[in-house]
Amino acid sequence: MAVAASDRIALYLQDKHPLRDGMRYAQLAEASGFEAVWQAESRLVREATVPMAAFAAVTERIGIASGVVNPWTRNVGLLAATFSTLDDLAPGRITLGIGAWWDPLARKVGIRRRRHVQAMRETVEVTRRLLAMERVTFHGEFVDVDEIEIDIVHGDRSPKHVPIYIAATTGMRMMELAGEIADGVVLNYLVGPDYNRAALAHLAAGAIRGGRTLDDVDRPQLVVCSLDRDRSVALDRARELVTQYLGQQPHIGKASGVDESLLEEIGRILTWPATQAQIERAMGLVPDEVVQLITASGTAEECREKVQEYVDAGCTCPVLYPLGDDVPAMLEAFATARV
Repeated sequence: MAVAASDRIALYLQDKHPLRDGMRYAQLAEASGFEAVWQAESRLVREATVPMAAFAAVTERIGIASGVVNPWTRNVGLLAATFSTLDDLAPGRITLGIGAWWDPLARKVGIRRRRHVQAMRETVEVTRRLLAMERVTFHGEFVDVDEIEIDIVHGDRSPKHVPIYIAATTGMRMMELAGEIADGVVLNYLVGPDYNRAALAHLAAGAIRGGRTLDDVDRPQLVVCSLDRDRSVALDRARELVTQYLGQQPHIGKASGVDESLLEEIGRILTWPATQAQIERAMGLVPDEVVQLITASGTAEECREKVQEYVDAGCTCPVLYPLGDDVPAMLEAFATARV
């Protein structure tokens, strides 16, 4: 059953499933009519580009995207060279998704983030020029390069067609930047559909500043999908992830209208990184209605209906993050083509 009229749907993988299983899921997603598989890079768990290469190597048509890397841990030359290399493996199928990253993780590894929007603007501009096979000199506040290029000695030196998508999360200034300069925006997960309507107003404002319209900016959205025939199992599975995010990234919950007293209570229990005992204790505070507000959880029909809410609120391509172990069941529930 297709979700949106355009039949666009994509898969999102983090670190829940072994990498070789992820390779199999990428193949199955391709056979099921999914347009892309997005690989996360968030915590210190699984780096994105190695899985992307693995997925690209075992598929033929499906898009492969980072969801998302950040502008702080790879210098701009390495970032461009990495995605140029991925394009060599899967020409025309690679997308660079890039986001601002987050604290306390960045701080704990010695990175002091500041002026995130300016850092992103400079990184996107120079990366795009390098992928266009330009020789670049750029002296900015965060990017400072002198006469560099993707230095291909042997092989094709034609420009690389690698779209750049900015993950704007809940920052509206970053949302406006995405509208102004990016090929698309990666809308966050664990937000309610109403968040989209506010976000798209800022995205449109940025698009106007860049001489475009909202329709010129692609808007895929990460959506947590916990699907099970037993809806209570599905809800409890999602509740664990929801609890961690509400405790450790409360700005996401605030953006969706989650009661601030609940966020504060969870935050008093969870440290970073949280222990399993802390997570289980805090889960008891999170009611079903909060879980279903910010995730697609429950039976297959409930999940499809929730995903449709995101599409109706402006998402152009739902990117489904399967929480259950039966990923093929989720793929089948949303398939646009028969396996």
